[in-house]
Amino acid sequence: MFTHLHVHSHYSLLTALPKIEELLAQAKEFQMTALALTDTSALYGAVEFQSKAKEYGIQPIIGAEIFVCKDLHSKNNTAEDRRRHHLVLLVKNEVGYKNLMKIISIAQLDGFYYKARADKKLLREYHEGLIALSGSLQGEVPSEVIYGNYERAKMVALEYQDIFGTDNFYLELGPNITYENQMLANQGLIQISRETSIPLVAASDVHYVKREHAEVQDILLCIRDNKKVTDTERVSMMTLDLSLRSGEEMAEIFKDIPEAITNTQKIADLCDFKIKMGENFLPEFPLPAHKTA
Repeated sequence: MFTHLHVHSHYSLLTALPKIEELLAQAKEFQMTALALTDTSALYGAVEFQSKAKEYGIQPIIGAEIFVCKDLHSKNNTAEDRRRHHLVLLVKNEVGYKNLMKIISIAQLDGFYYKARADKKLLREYHEGLIALSGSLQGEVPSEVIYGNYERAKMVALEYQDIFGTDNFYLELGPNITYENQMLANQGLIQISRETSIPLVAASDVHYVKREHAEVQDILLCIRDNKKVTDTERVSMMTLDLSLRSGEEMAEIFKDIPEAITNTQKIADLCDFKIKMGENFLPEFPLPAHKTA
């Protein structure tokens, strides 16, 4: 059984297309039992996702994709300050949900520099209750592999494993295996897994529901970046298929690495958290003597 663990909705503002109900409807059509939502530096969609997932009989896995930099407080316009890498975080329990809210809030308020940013010191402080995936091609580990820095990539992978714990960090393989960088990344990640026993997981980095939506998503990126479709010097994801693929298609792509598929279900089983609904959670303020709220 395959579960999508890296999925963006329209709450990944001006980056992804799908409304939450569209994602759930497609997952239901594929007879999937669980689905993650990992919008960029945000949990805006979490409550809607949980509520609508229940209607579709699908287990919601709450998470986010964050940007990791060297020092979230450094904003000196250096190349190092502008460098940031993707990381996917998934909530296992209530402690993890609270910690993910902390990480995102601090990244948005204290770490914002072009994008909301966290750093490894912050992740180490609030790692409990979270599972981390190494991310798509912009993740730190696959990036080092693509740049030919294999030993550095392995060292970074072990660092993330140390931050999150032995059973809570996975190397993310992507399905776009005809794309050279994805092929290089997958090969390096598989080798790192063999040498370190860090487990592998398959994920699709979903940005739209169906393949034919790719062009519309490309236009969305143009709006975000104030570019024209005809501009050659711009960000585009058109070389990749970022659709919500079926479990059968993912299993066929990773038939030689079946553990990457089975680990998606293992993670889904560990992510057993539901937001408490119908209750007010108000802060407590100190009151003057003999006064009640």
